[in-house]
Amino acid sequence: MEKYEINKFLEDYKIKLNDLYAAFGIKAKEPIYKELELEIANPDFWNDQEKAQKTITKANGLKEILQSYNKASSQYNDIEALVDMALEDEEAMNLLEEEIKSFKIYMDELEEKALLNDKYDFNNCILELHPGAGGTESMDWADMLYRMYTRFCAKKGFKVNVLDYQAGDEAGIKSVTISIKGPYAYGLLKGERGVHRLVRISPFDSNARRHTSFCSCAISPELEDSDEIKINDEDLKIDVYRSSGAGGQSVNTTDSAVRITHKPTNIVVTCQNERSQIKNREVAMNILKSKLLELEIKKQEEELKAIKGEQMDINFGSQIRSYVFCPYTLAKDHRTGYEMGNINAVMDGEIEGFMLAYLKHLAGGSHE
Repeated sequence: MEKYEINKFLEDYKIKLNDLYAAFGIKAKEPIYKELELEIANPDFWNDQEKAQKTITKANGLKEILQSYNKASSQYNDIEALVDMALEDEEAMNLLEEEIKSFKIYMDELEEKALLNDKYDFNNCILELHPGAGGTESMDWADMLYRMYTRFCAKKGFKVNVLDYQAGDEAGIKSVTISIKGPYAYGLLKGERGVHRLVRISPFDSNARRHTSFCSCAISPELEDSDEIKINDEDLKIDVYRSSGAGGQSVNTTDSAVRITHKPTNIVVTCQNERSQIKNREVAMNILKSKLLELEIKKQEEELKAIKGEQMDINFGSQIRSYVFCPYTLAKDHRTGYEMGNINAVMDGEIEGFMLAYLKHLAGGSHE
C-alpha cells in the first residue's frame, strides 16, 4: 500500500469509528453497565431469581456492545502504531495489509450490528404465521415458511419453542405461534412482518396449474419487564379448551389450552403447548403483552412503516416479498429490491441478507 492509501484508510475509518460510538450510544451505556456489574456483585443478587436473570441478560447485551466497539478501537490503534514501521519494512507492510483486511471485515460486521440498536432489537420475539385464502395450498405455504424460519433460527443458534400449532385438515398448518430466543432475535426478524407471496405449480392441483398463495407473518418483541404493559382484567375474555396437536407427546388430553381475547383491540392469543392451564395462561398473557407492545411501536414509529402483517389484507398487492418457483426461480423483497435466485437456499433459511437489506432500508442506506 502507498502512504496516501494508508492515510486515506485511517481518515475514513476514524470517522466510521466515531459514527459507531454515537450509533451504539457508548457514552451512555458505559455507566449503565458499571452499575449493573455492581448490582450483580451484591451478595443478595440471587435472592430474586427472575429479576437476577433479567439483569444478567441486560448486562450481557451491554457487555457485548461495549466489548465489540472497544475491540474495533483497539485494532485501529494497533494499525495506526504499525504504519511508520510498515513504510520502511516490507515484512511489516505485509502484516499491516493483513491487519487492515481483517479490521475492515470486523468493521462491516459492527456496522451491521449498529443497525440493530433500537430499544427492543436485542429482545427475544414471538412469530406468528397465518395462511391467506386458498385452502390447502395456502396452508402448505404457511408450513413452508414455518420450516424456513426454523431453519434460519437453527443457523443463528436461536432457540425455538412452539406455543400454539393448528395443523391443516389435509396438509400444512392453519396457524402457528412460536417463541424465538436469542440475541437480536426481534431486531433481525422484525422486517419479516407482512404478507409473503408464493408462485408455483401446485402439488395439490391434478392439472399442474400455477397457483399464487399468501401467508401473513406477524412479529412482536418479547418483554423483559412484564410490568411494561399494563392490562386491566375487565378487558380480557379468557376461554379454556382441550388442546389439539399432531399426535404423540405433543397432545395435551386435559382442558388446559387457553385462549385470551383483549376486548379493546380484539387481539386473540392462544397457548396449548404447556401441560398446565396456569402455565398456558401465563404464556398467553406474555404473548398478548408482546402484541400490545407491537401496536405501541407501530404508533410511535409510523414513519418507519412498522405495520404488523396480520393487519394487512392477505391477498394481491399487499405482499412484502415474493417467492417464485415457476416459470423462473426468484425471491424478491418489494420494499428494498433485494433478491436471490437460489430459491432452495432461501427456503432452507438463507434469509439474513433480506433482513440486513431491510435494516439498511430503514436507516436510509442502500440494499446493495
